[in-house]
Amino acid sequence: MGKKCRFYVDVMAMHEEVTGSCNLVIAKFPNGDTLRFVVDCGLFQEKEYNELNSVLPFHPENVEFSLVTHVHIDHIGRLPYMVKKGFCKPIYATETTCKLLPLALTDSSKVLKSVAKRNNDKCLYSDIDVDKTLSLLKACKYNETIKVHNNISVTFLNNGHIVGAALILVQISYPQYEDINLLFTGDYNNKNIFLDIDPIPKWILQLPLTVIQESTYGDIDSSMMTKCFQDNIKKCINNDNTVLVPVFSLGRAQEILYELKKMQKEGELNSDIPIYLDGRLAIKYTNLYIRDGLDIKLEMNDFLPQNLTFVDKANRKEVLTDKKKIILTTSGMGSYGPAQTYIPEYISREGALIHFTGYTAEGTMGNRLKETKYGDTVEVRGLMVKKKADVEYTTEYSAHAKADEMIEFLKQFKDLKLILINHGEIEAKKTFAKRLVEEVDTKNVGLLGRQYFFRVDSYGLVKTLSTKFEQ
Repeated sequence: MGKKCRFYVDVMAMHEEVTGSCNLVIAKFPNGDTLRFVVDCGLFQEKEYNELNSVLPFHPENVEFSLVTHVHIDHIGRLPYMVKKGFCKPIYATETTCKLLPLALTDSSKVLKSVAKRNNDKCLYSDIDVDKTLSLLKACKYNETIKVHNNISVTFLNNGHIVGAALILVQISYPQYEDINLLFTGDYNNKNIFLDIDPIPKWILQLPLTVIQESTYGDIDSSMMTKCFQDNIKKCINNDNTVLVPVFSLGRAQEILYELKKMQKEGELNSDIPIYLDGRLAIKYTNLYIRDGLDIKLEMNDFLPQNLTFVDKANRKEVLTDKKKIILTTSGMGSYGPAQTYIPEYISREGALIHFTGYTAEGTMGNRLKETKYGDTVEVRGLMVKKKADVEYTTEYSAHAKADEMIEFLKQFKDLKLILINHGEIEAKKTFAKRLVEEVDTKNVGLLGRQYFFRVDSYGLVKTLSTKFEQ
């Protein structure tokens, strides 16, 4: 048994809520050495937080390494900016995430250039910064513990959120002292139709742990989820109208394609109905699913529906002329990509259906349509149009575990010293925190954000301190 000592880590978050995910960890060793590492470095996607994208409240050149939980832009979108500002050390991620990152960051750079040009502003980072970032990647296998520093070991564990996603166990050690064990969930899900999710290894379940736990759906149980997508699709198609489905490029696009395939197989959707997928990145990801596998289980290799056509600029006009069809398009929130062409076309068509399949952040096109009543006028790409189409939303395909599922996940661990609730809207985090205090056997529960950071050792919480970021 090691002795109690001045050996601890400080854990802090760059933001209070969901977007721009980034955790900074500062390890303080008994010999006086200090080591810093970052878990994720995501882009702020809501307009109200745009100015935060150019702010890193720490010195990137002092960061020893970076860990990536998964490839969504709100978790990896500022890695090139961190590199631009001086970070030049290894970036560790799963093998699948390393295959996806070139596509994700190249597309992010393209979008940022377009936004900067529109706003007559400087772009956050360049293609050169993206290339430098990709050169730093170190691919890691699941369930294989690796040394990333003399005093730090890292293990990537299966996570159903999206292909390549991981829970990351960080074990910080020092001779004659008990290890400090941190488990970062990233965005977590306990299931994925494309993946086999391995159970958490027993040796990890026994560790004294501090868990940094996401809470996107911390105020919703799985029993509260309702399914409406299939019924809404059938109703619109049976009335000879068009369905427009905004989808996220990675994960959601492929899942909805499989959902349509199932509907065809079960006789719920006529295979003669044309189905289109538009969005260069979504098509590239879909081809990777087919060609590379990306760890997906064999029986899911054939997930494409019949009568599917991939769309680009050359055949997009032809798609608009057809009447009775289903169009999947990026972006998932409707603000970017080909959705900017389709939404103005269909929002004013009576009988058409625009069906969002995921979260629509405040300020996005999807959110704006949600707040506009049927028949009222809405601004779409500078044009004022009447909302005559049906607009529906569903969270049934959410890639996040719900509160009850996250609680069951946490109950597996035998020695929870501290749970730090992260990556959720403030009220959802507070609601989830109250449930954890009542339902999970843990010494402490904390709300991770910019205001406070948590000092942690092998025994759990040492103290909470007001945050003072490096400038």
